[in-house]
Amino acid sequence: MLILLPPSEGKTPPRSGRPVNPDTLSHGTLQPGRERVLDALVALCADPDRDRAREVLGLSPGQDAELDRNARLRTAPAQPAAKVYTGVLYDALDLGTLPAPARARARRRILVFSGLWGVVRTDDRIPAYRCPVGVQLPGVGGLAAYWRGLLDPALTEAAGGGPVLDLRSSGYAAMWRPTGKLAERTVTVRVLHEQLVGGEVRRSVVSHFNKASKGRLVRDLLLAGAAPRSAGRLVEALRDLKYTVEEQPAVAGRPRQLDLVVTEL
Repeated sequence: MLILLPPSEGKTPPRSGRPVNPDTLSHGTLQPGRERVLDALVALCADPDRDRAREVLGLSPGQDAELDRNARLRTAPAQPAAKVYTGVLYDALDLGTLPAPARARARRRILVFSGLWGVVRTDDRIPAYRCPVGVQLPGVGGLAAYWRGLLDPALTEAAGGGPVLDLRSSGYAAMWRPTGKLAERTVTVRVLHEQLVGGEVRRSVVSHFNKASKGRLVRDLLLAGAAPRSAGRLVEALRDLKYTVEEQPAVAGRPRQLDLVVTEL
């Protein structure tokens, strides 16, 4: 099973550690593509024309520390991605408190998508950075389209013959879309909040708090040691973990959509 996650917008800058070495990151076939984006991002943020960099990255003058950090990416301290990515999903996943066997499963199964790195594993050592996938990076162009042309061979190989649990947000989902039989083995999740309103049961799509639900879901799968060999078995594994999930009608050549129904956020 492969688990696809978005990165967090907020990141914890490492205080110590050797700088990133792109040659050592997982999925080495992406290394030339990573170098190109890294060079372009560093050059943009090191340029004296800060207005241009702010406009490209969608930052305000009060966020110039993000530009300074990006300008120093090649020399900044790096730590495992599991320690760098923070935010609602990663707080709920809480990789650092998992027992050793579950952490090993996380290293094997989780891929975090990134506008800068393409994808990284949780033990890949990276610095904190600011590079949303939606930007048009000078010299590179739109990052979603850029990575889409590079990721397919690497991710098709990484998925193997097992299911893919796709928990990415829409911007990062645009970086790679599985096709054919692999799409049919892919499961996407929509979180619905069920509550009693005026004596009627109502459901609404969860926005911010869907991240926490997805983080808890991944944590529970890792703790349970679930190793489903098909999309159907993945659904069964979630139900075994007492999640309320409802399947939408399957469409040939398309990912399967699950509704995860929660009563508490």
